Amino acid sequence: MNPSRNEDNLRQLAGRRIVVAVTGGIAAYKACELVSKLVQASAEVRVMMTENAHYFVGETTFRALTGQPVATEMFAELPEAEMEHISAADFAEVIAVVPATANILGKVVSGICDDLVTTTINAASGPVVFAPAMNGRMWQNPITQRNVRQLEGLGYHIVEPAEGWLACGEVGVGRLADIEKIVAALAAVLRPPDSGASLSGRRVLITAGPTREYLDPIRFISNPSSGKMGFALAQVASQRGAEVTVVAGPTTVAPPASTEAMNVESAEEMRDAVMARLTGTDVFVGAAAVANFRPAQAADEKISKSAQGLDLHLVPTPDILGEVSRADSRPLVVVGFAAETENIEENARRKLQERNLDLIVANAVTEPESGFGVDTNEVIILRRDGSALIPTK
Repeated sequence: MNPSRNEDNLRQLAGRRIVVAVTGGIAAYKACELVSKLVQASAEVRVMMTENAHYFVGETTFRALTGQPVATEMFAELPEAEMEHISAADFAEVIAVVPATANILGKVVSGICDDLVTTTINAASGPVVFAPAMNGRMWQNPITQRNVRQLEGLGYHIVEPAEGWLACGEVGVGRLADIEKIVAALAAVLRPPDSGASLSGRRVLITAGPTREYLDPIRFISNPSSGKMGFALAQVASQRGAEVTVVAGPTTVAPPASTEAMNVESAEEMRDAVMARLTGTDVFVGAAAVANFRPAQAADEKISKSAQGLDLHLVPTPDILGEVSRADSRPLVVVGFAAETENIEENARRKLQERNLDLIVANAVTEPESGFGVDTNEVIILRRDGSALIPTK
C-alpha cells in the first residue's frame, strides 16, 4: 500500500473509539502491532480477548500498549452494574476482530453468544471488521466460505487473508492480511458519507452477477461474474439511505441484507424483473454481466456428445440497458458497465452514446486484480458529457 495513503488512513482514526477483539489463532501476536499503530495514531483503543487467545499472547502486552485493562469476562464487575459486553459495544465505533478464526466466524453467523467477544459483536450497533487468519484448507472449506459470504450479506466487513507461508508449514491463502489493509478497512467503515450525495428517499435498482442461457437442461452459456460489484454498490446505496432493489443472476456471494433481492437466471428473466420495477426508480445501475446471446432453441433433453461436433444458432438477448434508457419511465440516472478486453475507453464511449447513458464504468477484465470475481478493480468512469474519471485501485 502507498505509504502516504496508509498515513492518511491512520490520521482518520485519530480520536475514534476502536475495540480490538483477539481470538485464538497463531496470528494473535500481530494484533499487538495493530493496537500499537492505532494507539500511535491517537485512537482510543480497548482490547478484549477470548479464552483461547491467551494461549498465544498475554493480557499484559495489550494493557501496556493501551494503558487500559483488557476485557475477558462477560460479567466482570463494572461501575453502576454495567455488563462488560454492553459497555464495550456502547464504547466501540468499530470492532476489529483480529485474527478472526474459523470458529468465531461460524459462531457469529449462527448467532451464538457464549463468551464476551461473540456477545459484544451481537450487541454492537456499529460496524464490525473481521480479519480472518487460519490454515489454508480451513479457509477454503466450503463451510467457512459460506459463513464469510453470509457475514458479508449481513453487513459485516471482511479483510480477506493473504497468500504465503502459514504457521502450519504449508503455503496457501490464510495469512492475516497486512496491518495496513486492516487499518484501511477501519478507516473506510468509519469515513463519513458525503452528505451532498445522500440518497435518502431515492429508489435505486441494480442488476448484478451473470445470466445463464441454457443449451439443454444441464448446459448453459454464461460468464465468471460473481455479483461482488453490484452487491457492493447496493450496500453503499443502502447505507446512504436509498431504498435498494437488486435483480441478481446466479451469484457466488450473498446480497446485502439491507436490500430487496430478486433472483433470476436468464437475460430475459432479468429484463422482465427490471422493467416491472422501473416505474418510480430514480437510479438504475446495470452492473450485471448479461450474456449477449442465447440459443435460438434450447433442447428439451440433454444433447448427446457427437463426434461430428455441434452447430449452435445463437440469437441476441434483450438489451436491458437500452430498454431502460429509452423507457417512458426512464430513471433520472442510468449507469452502465462495460467489461472489455481491448480498446477499453473507445468501446465504453461508444456504448455510452448508443445506450443513452449518464455514466459508464469500463474495466479491462484481463488485467491482474481486475475483472470478474476479484475484490479489487481498476476502471474508467465516463460521464455523459465525455469527461472521464479514472480512479486508482
